Amino acid sequence: MRRLVAGVAIAGVALLAAGCGSSAASGGGGTSDAAAKKVVLRLGFLENITHAPALIAVKDGFFTKNLGKNVTLKLYPFSTGTEEATALLAGQLDAAYVGPNPAINTWQKSSGSLIKVISGAAEGGAELVVNKNITSASQLKGQKLATPSLGNTQDVSLRYWLKTQGLTTTPTGGGDVPVTPVTPNSAAVLDFESGQIAGGWEPAPYDAEMVADGGHVLVNEASLWPGGKFVTTLLVVTQQFLAANPTVVSDLLKAQIEANAYIASDKSAAETAANAELASLTGKGLKSAVLAASFDQVTFTNDPIESSLLTDASHAVSLGLLQPVSDLKGIFDLGPLNTLLKADGKPAVGS
Repeated sequence: MRRLVAGVAIAGVALLAAGCGSSAASGGGGTSDAAAKKVVLRLGFLENITHAPALIAVKDGFFTKNLGKNVTLKLYPFSTGTEEATALLAGQLDAAYVGPNPAINTWQKSSGSLIKVISGAAEGGAELVVNKNITSASQLKGQKLATPSLGNTQDVSLRYWLKTQGLTTTPTGGGDVPVTPVTPNSAAVLDFESGQIAGGWEPAPYDAEMVADGGHVLVNEASLWPGGKFVTTLLVVTQQFLAANPTVVSDLLKAQIEANAYIASDKSAAETAANAELASLTGKGLKSAVLAASFDQVTFTNDPIESSLLTDASHAVSLGLLQPVSDLKGIFDLGPLNTLLKADGKPAVGS
């Protein structure tokens, strides 16, 4: 696999997507890709259970089958969405599974010209896990907490929740509660286990690992959202790639839809596949209890839950981590997804 950090390619292996070619029409507009056209698709994703559709589509060949023999798929695993946003802005990715706040940042920094959200992938799956002796927000004052990276989805969630509790934070780790980005997420688990931090707002499976190491859930983020629904993972594509390769994008969406359908139909097998891919990427799979707990808190859905993305942006703005975003609704292009969902007899998503 190739990993990109701060716009630098460190190592790489291209995965040649083999299988039947696709000539399906796309609802995304743009120029139709010729059947024999050779295309390279650079796809980013995170090494998290919240990105299980990508992990499973790699492991069980959904990308390979749907993209066809004329598409060379290059996979780029990342530790944080902030790194993915940097790679997108640097022109190093064509598509990515990414959290809402990195997507918003990419949209804003490119003045709305770089990406489109073409699907959801997952919602839920983030918690504030702390030492068992901490049972209230007031006890967090002076306690060091971790998030994956400054301005990422969990970082904004933690800082905004602390603000609602009357507790201050600063981007440099000051304020009432020192919030410290710890990368990779697995390092935050080790820091918690060793007592270097009092807890962290982390995505699955890292929150579940902290619980397994003696912590407890102080805040399940689902409890803060209407109906418990908030987007965690989106699938985005660059506007340039979408315009040039609409059929490839449609086939990418087919793989995404198939992966989520597989999770819904056989959760146990999906857990096994995701864990096997995680083990391949990180050198170590998850314990069965942590794996099950992680899947239990995530809902895998193609719906990008537009309202929660807009709310995420307003939270980041209120914290001073983001300038006001104009025309954020323009980030969505769900036409290709809804064309495929309609063909499958499934309801459309989006407003």
